[in-house]
Amino acid sequence: MVALVFVRDLATPLVFLLVAYGVLLAGARLTARLILLLLLVLPLAAVTLGLGMAVWVDPARVADSAPVLHVGGWTLHEGALSVGLATGIRLAAIVALALIPGLTTTGPELVRAAVQQLRVPYRIGYTALAAFRFVPRFGHELEIIRQAHRVRGSHGGRGPFAALARWWGYIVPLLAGAIRHAERVALAMDARAFGAYPDRTERYLTRWRARDTIFVALFWAVSAGILVALFPWSP
Repeated sequence: MVALVFVRDLATPLVFLLVAYGVLLAGARLTARLILLLLLVLPLAAVTLGLGMAVWVDPARVADSAPVLHVGGWTLHEGALSVGLATGIRLAAIVALALIPGLTTTGPELVRAAVQQLRVPYRIGYTALAAFRFVPRFGHELEIIRQAHRVRGSHGGRGPFAALARWWGYIVPLLAGAIRHAERVALAMDARAFGAYPDRTERYLTRWRARDTIFVALFWAVSAGILVALFPWSP
């Protein structure tokens, strides 16, 4: 993912995108919705973004390439189209690579693995996990607040101003619920002596197996081979 930030050609991110798709389709438990997202929405978004980026490319930098489209006095050159599509596919490849850990593990498992295998301090790992769990909690409380407003008949009318008024009415109870939840989490962590000792006993053990080593080594080898073969090393 870091190497793709510096890539400017079209072939390198495209190959990484295909490799990421292969790993996801072979190793992740995907629903029909996720498969649709991977095979249709993400490529369509990459192409749309690429076409939009091609419009903003400086015409002076690609004036020597062949023209593709003329609209009045404006010309879309092949070089601008190539630069835009390369940018869109590069972003899609970065997203696809990020989805490999995102779709093959869970937040708690990732935190436990980071603490046990990478020796990340548990104060940082489990604090981040507690903060991450605030998000679904906020969604649940927001839905309850919405239902309460509907029961009271205070949902308002239609239009942008009514929507703004509704959202303004959600802020105070949602903030109060967030403060109460944060206090409960803090008390629970204090009751379990969180942070009092340098190490903690883990209830669930996340083991590093031989197949994990093989997968990481193979993925790094494939990535290095792609970069050596396709990366534009010469200026």
